[in-house]
Amino acid sequence: MAGRFVPRTHRAALPHQAKTPVGDARPVVSEAVTRHWTPPGALDLRLVLGPLRRGPADPTFRALPDGSFWRSTRTPAGPGTLHVTARDGRVEASAWGPGAQWLLDQLPELLGGTDDPEAFRPRHRLLALSLHRRPGLRLLRTGLVLESLIPSILEQKVTTDEAYRAWRLLLRAHGTPAPGPAGPRFAQLQLHVMPDARTWALIPSWEWHRAGVDAKRSATILRAVRVARRLEEAAAMPLPEAAARLELIPGIGPWTSAETLQRSNGAADAVSVGDYHLPGIVGFALAGNRDADDEEMLALLTPYEGQRHRAARLILLSGHTPPRRAPRMTPRDIAPL
Repeated sequence: MAGRFVPRTHRAALPHQAKTPVGDARPVVSEAVTRHWTPPGALDLRLVLGPLRRGPADPTFRALPDGSFWRSTRTPAGPGTLHVTARDGRVEASAWGPGAQWLLDQLPELLGGTDDPEAFRPRHRLLALSLHRRPGLRLLRTGLVLESLIPSILEQKVTTDEAYRAWRLLLRAHGTPAPGPAGPRFAQLQLHVMPDARTWALIPSWEWHRAGVDAKRSATILRAVRVARRLEEAAAMPLPEAAARLELIPGIGPWTSAETLQRSNGAADAVSVGDYHLPGIVGFALAGNRDADDEEMLALLTPYEGQRHRAARLILLSGHTPPRRAPRMTPRDIAPL
């Protein structure tokens, strides 16, 4: 059920400046397009948009102390920046750049307007409590595959800190400053738009190495960007077909496709099979077994068929995780090698 769209009458044109060269820290200034939207129910922006944030210094995402959020991305219409805030049950959004109107058109889907939280029926007390405490949780849908696929590939088989560092370095070196309003406050955010598929394909091997990305992950990204258009089509596919499309690329397996489709498609049933921690967390929460494997995790989530990702998300948000009994994985840095 979509919310009510209240258009603003003072929509401005977008006299976008010429593309800023890579490495130029100056943001591209453009006029804002605005939109108000009333969500169909409770909405917690932090919970909804949180999965898009790839680390505290993600160049594409900022959460501000006033409760508002900034997001930059590459839309089918071009680069765009979105600023979102929620007040008194109403969402206020402004967008800049060639992709501004696309971002505002997609705003309800981004904020879970097409999600159906009522479809979830908790069968465990832990999940019922977690759901009750977070009435504003909705599953986002960006409609963009590559922007979630590439950082998910970077997160394969490494610590999150390593993956976040690689994402940050690659975007700052090869992305472009995000379009936005004039003024020092926006400039201080230092938002960047990720590279287009061609730019990803032209990144030299030593730049991947300098960012700490091994040859296996960089090769997977290069294979993906060569068929970027075909992969973006998965955003409009049902979950099984979308996962199959992504997993045709060597190096993209069930974990990577699930992590991507949870964000691009709002896939409520996409389970991150193959995750290093998730089976033990789900096993501990639902059966007291911290040593559960993927098979047991899927068996425990069977009552939530169709909503298994939402169930896993609620478990993670509950904080009911097994106590650590071993050191964290040691981050590695291959750049000096």
